[in-house]
Amino acid sequence: MAADRPLAEVKFLTVAEVAAAMRVSKMTVYRLVHAGTLPAVRVGRSFRVPEQAVHDYLDHAYVETA
Repeated sequence: MAADRPLAEVKFLTVAEVAAAMRVSKMTVYRLVHAGTLPAVRVGRSFRVPEQAVHDYLDHAYVETA
């Protein structure tokens, strides 16, 4: 995760960028952040999500279908 890399190497995404990458609404991303499911950093009144956190979330949320 982001803690494994120097801060200068961590790429942060906006909520809108995360929503676009995951193809969900911004409200869904906010819910994930507020629930603690998706780690984020608060910058002023907005949130920034480490790019690796999005990849980690999607890796763990992957569901096999028949």
